[in-house]
Amino acid sequence: MTLQISLRELFSEAVKKNASDIHLSVGIPPVLRVDEKLQTLRHPPLGPEDIRDIITTILTEEQFEKYLNRKELDFSLHFVISDEGMSVRLRGNCFFERGNMAMAFRIIPKTIRLIEHLILPKQLHDVAKRRQGLFLVTGPTGHGKSTTLAAIVQEINMTRSCHIVTIEDPIEYLFHSDRSIIHQREVGIDTESFSEALRRVLRQDPDVIMIGEMRDLETVRAALTAAETGHLVLATLHTPDAPQSVDRILDVFPPHQQDQVKLQLANVLIGICSQQLIPLPGGGRMVATELMWAIPSVRNCIRERKIPGLKSIIQTSSDFGMHTMDQDLARLIKEGKLPYELASSYAFDIKELDRMVFGEASPRYSGEGVAGRR
Repeated sequence: MTLQISLRELFSEAVKKNASDIHLSVGIPPVLRVDEKLQTLRHPPLGPEDIRDIITTILTEEQFEKYLNRKELDFSLHFVISDEGMSVRLRGNCFFERGNMAMAFRIIPKTIRLIEHLILPKQLHDVAKRRQGLFLVTGPTGHGKSTTLAAIVQEINMTRSCHIVTIEDPIEYLFHSDRSIIHQREVGIDTESFSEALRRVLRQDPDVIMIGEMRDLETVRAALTAAETGHLVLATLHTPDAPQSVDRILDVFPPHQQDQVKLQLANVLIGICSQQLIPLPGGGRMVATELMWAIPSVRNCIRERKIPGLKSIIQTSSDFGMHTMDQDLARLIKEGKLPYELASSYAFDIKELDRMVFGEASPRYSGEGVAGRR
């Protein structure tokens, strides 16, 4: 059995099981993540040469040298898994652990699903209509942020005549220009860095700029400037909710610049969607979201950096299409889409969730102010 066939079998099995991730490391068999749970495949443990052979098979010589020098590498991969030409697209990361090579793959769906197919808040359709400003999608790693951004970009692509530029590390979803023109730039291949690409992008006549992740000060600064100068900027952050997303953006700047950045962010922010993917007992996952829109009271909180006040605004602004994560979890419980025991494990404030689900006297919870996951 050759290595090529082994990879085909591995990727084929991952696709059949609807896995989201694949883990390969020395001393254990391949491991899949299916609906948040890890599944070890019936396969002999992998040795150091197995991992090295896989890595040298899928990386170019230049990528392999970069991996050895930097000890880690992000990349994307398009792999044919059948003689009929069926293929899979993956986002990969090679790293070292205890001196051994290891790698992880994220399987990227080939079809870009739309907002309604993902059962996301219908208010996200409004983002696709905006001409300028900054919209953020936030949440933990592996909870669908890139998928949500792709859905918004695809709606723009299908409905508007725009020039869309994406800056990603690596490229995940592959777009095909429809009514819009889409140029996708991969860090390390098409550009040196997020910050360098953003410095140049304004000379490329973009209408919409999608940033795979706002990682550092220069990237955040360039994103705010692009939003301020008449572009729609879509980006992700690894933050759990809207208030902490605002804090993260402000904190990345030196203290003497934060007063200016508060004004800038308050002026350009469209809104923030935070999300979690919750595995369902029968298989599959359900998205729960928090949604904040930059209404005047939100902008004022940001200008004055009264960030704790944002939560109460979100809680009491359902008329503006806002809701907290706990409010959305309560809705999903009441609609019978999530069992209470499962939803409560993803709540930020279990006492608040109980109040919304059961009223003031909860039969399932007693105690003083448990803070949940936050």
